[in-house]
Amino acid sequence: MNSIFEKYADNLCAIIANQTWNEVENLAEAMLTVWQENKQLFLCGNGGSAGNAIHLANDYLYGVASNTQVSGMKVEALSANPAVISCLANDVGYSEIFSEQLLVKANTGDLLLVLSGSGNSPNVVRALEVANEIGMKTFAIVGYSGGRCVDLAQTSIHFRIDDMQISEDLQLIVGHMCMQYLAQREV
Repeated sequence: MNSIFEKYADNLCAIIANQTWNEVENLAEAMLTVWQENKQLFLCGNGGSAGNAIHLANDYLYGVASNTQVSGMKVEALSANPAVISCLANDVGYSEIFSEQLLVKANTGDLLLVLSGSGNSPNVVRALEVANEIGMKTFAIVGYSGGRCVDLAQTSIHFRIDDMQISEDLQLIVGHMCMQYLAQREV
């Protein structure tokens, strides 16, 4: 039984140890620019990635500025409102649940961060397409082969691991790295 836990820990540690962090630094810098310019950060994902988007939105709204006199970032997890998601899924299709929100809420210079294990979910792919058309900065944190998102995002943070749970763990690790980076900056 112990080997299951050791294998999981070994796989997580190996992917972290072999990762270059340049793209994460690029994401943190882009987030800082969005924060400094009073632009907005949008996050989206499905399933566990949707939960991670909501978790990180809280960290950036409050956590990055909890020890300072400045306010947090303008941030929204597009997966957070079930009424909006179910309305859009019913009326225009599940593949449009994030892109339709961006068309209403986003502006040029805002930032979209897509969280996806596979990088192939039609709704996150469509969100990247629309965000690029709007003139947003686009980033994706993806696992497996990276899917379509790895090429659609202007910057991809790609962890080559075929394990959904570790892929989702890495989303939070990157998100928390960025949070700590932002919390040490003065806006």
